[in-house]
Amino acid sequence: AKFGQKFLNKFAGAEMPSSLLDSIDLVDTPGVLSGEKQRLDRGYEFPDVVRWFAERTDLILLIFDPYKLDISDEFKRVIQALGGYDEKVRIVLNKADQVDSQHLMKVYGALMWSLSRIFKSPEVPRVYTGNFRESEYVYTEFSELMDRERQNLIEDLYNIPKSNAARKVSEFVKRVRLLKIHCLILSSLRDSMPSMFGKETKQLKLVSRLEETFLKVQQKHDLAVGDFPALEPFREHLRGCKIDSFAKFSSDKLKALDDILEIEVPALMQRFGNPFG
Repeated sequence: AKFGQKFLNKFAGAEMPSSLLDSIDLVDTPGVLSGEKQRLDRGYEFPDVVRWFAERTDLILLIFDPYKLDISDEFKRVIQALGGYDEKVRIVLNKADQVDSQHLMKVYGALMWSLSRIFKSPEVPRVYTGNFRESEYVYTEFSELMDRERQNLIEDLYNIPKSNAARKVSEFVKRVRLLKIHCLILSSLRDSMPSMFGKETKQLKLVSRLEETFLKVQQKHDLAVGDFPALEPFREHLRGCKIDSFAKFSSDKLKALDDILEIEVPALMQRFGNPFG
């Protein structure tokens, strides 16, 4: 198994009668450790597991309550592991009815401030505020708002199957763009290598100045900066490769990828209906 036997030993499933669960699966991750508990060894890399699921899921809920707003080091690593999937993330401020209105405003502000320091996107994800258990509200000042928030969350969960096709199209387009950029970067690096002597020295220089190749490819092909892979992981992978062994990226292959984005994907959406509405 990808994450080891200790992970599998703690992985369990359950079935419940629910119309919602006929269309979706819910994955409840273990609670994030904080304080001294962070020193405990889970036996597997929790942030890596979270990222694996994030790649395959439609919606990610990060749950807080007014008495547990602290973002531990492990929780911070988990949120950072969600990088690139910010559009899937939603925040749930649960048990919000257990504090009065003045305290709730302070709690909400503190949560937004903490999250803004971790999320790379200019906007913090959508926040659902309320009590999401079947129980009476302790403080009723915002009862109507909390009722609407609960209903909005339930509606968003029921809409997941409808939005799934749109997500798959977006993910596919994203992967094709990334493949195109990946090939252009490797092709540019290969073209910069000498044919005979000084290959090792040249490779070290290219890897150490990889950001220059990124910029050259981006400007030459007029590509979006946001579509490029993360620089440092790309650099680390290159250190174990021989750049001169990369295959050439021909104009025919580049055109084939462009045709997928510009012709084939639009044709599919026209044939089967545009999932984006």
